[in-house]
Amino acid sequence: MKRKQQEKPQDNRDYENNGESWLRGKTIGRGGFSRVSLAMTKRVNTRRCNLPPIMAVKWAEIFQSDTLQEEREVLADLDGCPHIVHCFGDEVTFGNNELYFNLLLEYGSVGSLAQHIKRSNDGLPESEVKRYTKSILEGLVYIHSRGYVHCDIKPANIILVPSSTFAFLSSRKRKPRSYCYVVKIADFGLAKKAQQKKLKRGWRGTPLYLSPEVVRDGIQEAPADIWALGCTVAEMITGKPALSCKVGSDVNCVLFQISSGFSLPEVPSEMPDEGKDFLNMCFVKNAELRWTAKMLLNHPFIAGDGI
Repeated sequence: MKRKQQEKPQDNRDYENNGESWLRGKTIGRGGFSRVSLAMTKRVNTRRCNLPPIMAVKWAEIFQSDTLQEEREVLADLDGCPHIVHCFGDEVTFGNNELYFNLLLEYGSVGSLAQHIKRSNDGLPESEVKRYTKSILEGLVYIHSRGYVHCDIKPANIILVPSSTFAFLSSRKRKPRSYCYVVKIADFGLAKKAQQKKLKRGWRGTPLYLSPEVVRDGIQEAPADIWALGCTVAEMITGKPALSCKVGSDVNCVLFQISSGFSLPEVPSEMPDEGKDFLNMCFVKNAELRWTAKMLLNHPFIAGDGI
């Protein structure tokens, strides 16, 4: 009697629903109803030569893809800014008897800023913090000028990509350094139009990066992105979140502390006076008096040292 053939282990790909010009690879991220996979462009297909060799594909089942399709519209409106993740278009694919909506995105091969901070153990060098902050600010100036609010600025939503310098060094088999990376703002899944009617819950984003007016009044406009930027800069300096919170703390408790002003982001003591002043301009409690991204680009902390 022949033995029953064992079933083959499931492939690490979630589904084999490949695109017309690309092949789906392993899953590298999940969130809500969507997933993010690596994708490689088919070499034999030249009809979509605008695609890079490797991409990140953000995808969801078609009936759960409303948010993803809205993100596609936002990225289309923001196309052309070098400080924002590039979108190469979208495509509907079929696999596992389901239709899927796919967003074809620039791949941050170095990982996210959050991962980069974690690898540093105790924070990034000041010169690196300044470069990354300037790039994020330039991205925010563009986002806000186009009438959008990102709503979820944080290290996990900032990707690092190799610069041309990185490619130059790699070709000579030298170990790349931090200056070989550039940062770009990514993940516009929660982005909204400025002055858009607020949601029932009053806010979008990640609690530790929310500003007081967002939690207290449900007002989430451009100043809220600046507050989150300040939290991100402080985290780059110290390697830890700017808002101290005990592990396992209740989210509602954290939100209450933010809205009441009992718990505010800490300005790192190790920063120079210019850096502390920069963060103080980000953490102005009155959103109307908080500095804008354009104003912060001219702050001495960013504008100096030939950055």
